[in-house]
Amino acid sequence: MTHRGFGLCLCLSILCPGAERPKLAIPKTSRAPRLQEYLPGGNPSVGALVSGFRQRKPGDGEPVTQETSAWLSYDDRNLYVIFVCKDEPGQVRARMSKREDIDSDDSVALILDTFHDRQRAYAFASNPLGIQGDAIFTEGQGAPDPSFDTLWYSEGRLTPDGYVVWMAIPFKSLRFRDRPGQSWGIGLGRAIVRRNEFSTWPYMTLRMESFLQQLADLEGFDGISSGRNLQFIPYAAFAHARFLDPQAPAIRKETDSRAGLDAKAVLRDALTFDVTLNPDFSQVESDEPQVTVNRRFEVFFPERRPFFIENAGFFETPITTGGAFRPSPRLFFSRRIVNPRFGARMTGKVGGWVLGALVTDDRPPPGAPAPSDPPQANRAAIGVARARRDFAGQSSVGLLVTSRDFASGSNRVFSFDTRLRLNPNWILSGQALRSYTTGQDGKRLSGPAYYASLEHTGRHFQYFSRYLDFSPGFRSELGFIPRVDIRTAQHYASYSWRPEGRRVLSFGAGAKALLNWDHTGRLQDWLYGAGFDLELSGQTNIFAGHDEAFEVFQGRGFRRNVAAGGFRTEWLKWLSIDGGGEREVTVNYFPAAGLAPFSASSIAADAGVTLRPAPRIRFGQKYVYSRLETRQGTSIFNNHIFRSKLNYQFTRPLSIRAILDYNAVVRNEQLVALAHAKRLTADILVTYLVNPGTALYVGYTDLYENLDIDRTMGPVLIRTASPSRSTGRQFFLKLSYLFRF
Repeated sequence: MTHRGFGLCLCLSILCPGAERPKLAIPKTSRAPRLQEYLPGGNPSVGALVSGFRQRKPGDGEPVTQETSAWLSYDDRNLYVIFVCKDEPGQVRARMSKREDIDSDDSVALILDTFHDRQRAYAFASNPLGIQGDAIFTEGQGAPDPSFDTLWYSEGRLTPDGYVVWMAIPFKSLRFRDRPGQSWGIGLGRAIVRRNEFSTWPYMTLRMESFLQQLADLEGFDGISSGRNLQFIPYAAFAHARFLDPQAPAIRKETDSRAGLDAKAVLRDALTFDVTLNPDFSQVESDEPQVTVNRRFEVFFPERRPFFIENAGFFETPITTGGAFRPSPRLFFSRRIVNPRFGARMTGKVGGWVLGALVTDDRPPPGAPAPSDPPQANRAAIGVARARRDFAGQSSVGLLVTSRDFASGSNRVFSFDTRLRLNPNWILSGQALRSYTTGQDGKRLSGPAYYASLEHTGRHFQYFSRYLDFSPGFRSELGFIPRVDIRTAQHYASYSWRPEGRRVLSFGAGAKALLNWDHTGRLQDWLYGAGFDLELSGQTNIFAGHDEAFEVFQGRGFRRNVAAGGFRTEWLKWLSIDGGGEREVTVNYFPAAGLAPFSASSIAADAGVTLRPAPRIRFGQKYVYSRLETRQGTSIFNNHIFRSKLNYQFTRPLSIRAILDYNAVVRNEQLVALAHAKRLTADILVTYLVNPGTALYVGYTDLYENLDIDRTMGPVLIRTASPSRSTGRQFFLKLSYLFRF
């Protein structure tokens, strides 16, 4: 569990597998506690005191190295937690940054399993200055989901001997059972990043697969409710764009102004209903750079639009878990929805059932015929429904249905899944799927798919195996399924040693294997490999590995191998460095016309530096290099990606961010079917973020490409030597405001 994922779990007494969980009762207060009361020389008088934090990492079960305590209480509206953290003078890592950007800082966290089912929990984290980060933990979905955002309050203050953090979590921001008496799961945590240390109350050992089953029992709540819980976020957006239309080709201008509304209602404290009308689904943040050249299968880019990332975990199924093999298939990949006009979603828990449903519309997919009669046929109708039944602690069964209709075509996917906890370390998962597709030409296609996995998680030994089977006729138009007509068996195992030294925290080795064949029984791929990793203090990691592989592409077999290595360190509080490289024998998947795919050599490298010369400034420089050449050394293409990113945080809500991106593909046209493309993008964004619903964004983007319009022969588009032509310029403004009743 990583610090970025708020792997800051908790501890009152040592909890071993099978032991009774600690219990904590907290008092109800008539007034909210104040941060000043808990500063040195203050007089703490409100709340139940919790201490005795123990390490989850690196010393599993060892006492926290710096004194840590927390005071908890509640009133009719909020749950209060005040962390008092001692530390050495000048050693605390705390920066004034934007919300969620606390992964390199010391921090504290509160974990709440409000349904006390050990399946799902909220995480609220803060750095020593009160900068917030929140997430959702869901059993069986790997790392926690940091896209969860809600309204809560925090303050932080550095002290001569450490820091103090005050948190207030409104009951309106939580979902829980509608009953007079409440029993929740709770955990508290602290991260000391310079020591790679994560300490928790109650003690949560790495010897168990799940930390949610190790949470303490929080008791003493009486008569709490979120009350009337309605939320409205109206927004207004304006954008003016000047762009190159490649179909004309010509420079066009476009001005767009729109207003919309996001509304939320909570029924009986447990079910949440969201409606969005005329939404603005544009991305405020750009995607992180990835190499997309000479990739046989689609590259995965995560969702960034708020409506879709909120509560996205409700629609995940076991097939998403990939272990050491990424990216994993997804049955619902919301980036397939381009620009809907409306959307509605229901999520929550009723009894032992976890429920999720989403409906929306969408524009036609790129290149699809757009019927005009009736007019509504120009939109695609989309629906997703998920139901999961929890039982026997942390086991479950579930159903998922996705549906997409456009004109005379349709796609339906039905899935049944189960996740069984065999013991504290072993998990067995299975899934059966079937799709039904009707094309625009009336042609019908259908087929099944299957998934099974077995996983072991422990302090030293990790094991993961899975079987994937996608029939030739399986389609998921709303999913991310890079490949069908495959049967794949995958295995991964690793073992880590954790010495009791202060410099070397862990080291270990792992091995993986993959075998893939199609439904006629023909071998398509195999892979085996091994790797070594080393974790040192100061947030320093080093890894190296080697893989041997074989694949069939367009009827020909190719041997492949790759040797790779890399490192990352944040030894100094003002500097982080990462880098890596690999040498691979691979395939030229896109040869020039008249050539067959052929074996080639690939060299890839990346390097990144992040500087924090002052608590409010963050500058990052990233470089990614990829080169493909013949086995004799002749260049096929070179791909250079640069990203420079500067953040300045004026105050907690006000920040400015500037990004400069450069992406160049220089190719040998005699060997590869790629365009000689160069792109330079300048992106500036001013953000005033009061809370996840109240925000002002002002942005400007300018894209330059090596394109120009030749009017002597057309007009036609031509490629130039440098990216000197502005092909996409946009100014935008977006304002939203949260009303909560």
